[in-house]
Amino acid sequence: MERQRISAIAHRDHPIAAPLDPDSADRLVRWGLPVGDERVLDLGCGRGAWLELAVNGRPDIQAVGVDLDAEVIEEARKALAGENVELEVGDAAAFTSEEPFELVLCMGATHAFGGLLPTLEAARRHLAPGGAVLVGDGYWEREPGPAALEIFGDGSGTDPYTDLATTVDRVVQAGWTPVFGYTSTAAELDEYEWCWTGTLSEWALDNPEDPDSPTALKAARVHREEWLHGYRGTFGFVSLLLRRTDGGA
Repeated sequence: MERQRISAIAHRDHPIAAPLDPDSADRLVRWGLPVGDERVLDLGCGRGAWLELAVNGRPDIQAVGVDLDAEVIEEARKALAGENVELEVGDAAAFTSEEPFELVLCMGATHAFGGLLPTLEAARRHLAPGGAVLVGDGYWEREPGPAALEIFGDGSGTDPYTDLATTVDRVVQAGWTPVFGYTSTAAELDEYEWCWTGTLSEWALDNPEDPDSPTALKAARVHREEWLHGYRGTFGFVSLLLRRTDGGA
């Protein structure tokens, strides 16, 4: 069972594929769209939940989303039918556009680019002068133990995350200025994890004849155990609205 199908199933009951409740996500989008007629790009858009927030009540927004998963893109097209949204199946890291965007989003999908800083470098290529990037990524709330490092490491001993202060410092050193930030609450993190593992478990139990059912049930169990025994209370999630320090001109 491919990772993208596991993710697609798991996020059916939590379409905002990040540990944020709808009010928090909407507030972030409002900060990123102060005018209401911006061009918006979502790199790794999934079912288009962030794009739906962007166009809601903003008829002049032009939105583009790209994701590898053709099935979820089709679902997004149905959900956003009639809206000014263009959806494309493809690799977010390889996406190109002739016109820049005033807001570029990548929420919980930095793995597609190899981490937070490579994600920002990719977003920079699409950004209009004076535009902003809304990015969400993990950080360590406290020093991770061996179990957490094993879960999130790449097998080479490299830790992809650091504490919040160092995370923000690295972003600033890379040429970005934070103009707004939000750290997910413990309740948002818990709800996201329960929803992720629960939805995957329910799908497997409701579809016992599907050849992927055992794999889905195992994935839910492994993820649940990793969360409860490995990184719960240690891992945090931060959403940052960033502008280029040089203005991007």
